[in-house]
Amino acid sequence: MTHTNAEHPRVLGGRYDVMDLIGRGGMARVYRARDRVLGRDVAVKVVSDVSGDVRDQFVNEARLLARLSHESIVTPYDAGLDDTPPWLVLELVEGQPLSQVLARGPLDPVVLARLATHIASGLAHAHAAGVVHQDVKPGNVMVTSTGQARLTDFGVARLMIGDTSIEEDGRVVGTAAYIAPEQLRGDSVTGAVDVYALGLLMLEALTGERTFSGASAEAAMARLHHGPLIPTSLPRGWPSLLASTTALDPDNRPSARDVASRLSSLGLGRTTPGGVDTLTFPALDTTSTAT
Repeated sequence: MTHTNAEHPRVLGGRYDVMDLIGRGGMARVYRARDRVLGRDVAVKVVSDVSGDVRDQFVNEARLLARLSHESIVTPYDAGLDDTPPWLVLELVEGQPLSQVLARGPLDPVVLARLATHIASGLAHAHAAGVVHQDVKPGNVMVTSTGQARLTDFGVARLMIGDTSIEEDGRVVGTAAYIAPEQLRGDSVTGAVDVYALGLLMLEALTGERTFSGASAEAAMARLHHGPLIPTSLPRGWPSLLASTTALDPDNRPSARDVASRLSSLGLGRTTPGGVDTLTFPALDTTSTAT
């Protein structure tokens, strides 16, 4: 189906033919588009709300993504930040959001270790470049048909100078179920918030249950006082990793790079029956970056 909504132009930048709508969120919509110059399909993220705050947030996302270059992070190609509405051209990732994969059931621990290694490696790269994602969750991770995980949607990412965010403005951003305790307290945001969210993501993927699934206020109060319940029945190595990544004190959490290293060793085994093997997808819906 071809995009026909008059709200957005059919051609962006005189180069990208806008086609199917493949994703949407509160701030933007994502379309499949065809690059006339290079003859390839791409994803085009177009702002839905052109108010000042949203435009500034979108520009911030584009500029922070431009600082990054990693196989586990979606690649930006082009942007029209001065246009109305502004737009961002991204690599088209063919696959499924991890949230859609998890809807089929818990993951095999070895498969999860491999996927989470990709995520942690991408986060380590971002943190080294001074970028904190701030919204790590299954919906913002794409899984390809070859079992690669790619981080998407840096819409609420922040830039750090040293170890502290330079955008401390009192706002709590991100998705309630994955926000770290220090964010709720209004403390400084560091890469540790991404490690915490990754810990909750991994726990959810192993158990099939979201840890903090109540109303936002209830879930927030719970994590201020105690960490998640981690089943002791999980395979060797997982309980200690999950406990460390979800420690209440951010100083007690490992770095994303350390998490990637520990996950690599957990991903060396063979898959076992009963889990969802995400390394083979019989059929994938084409989609792209989350909004």
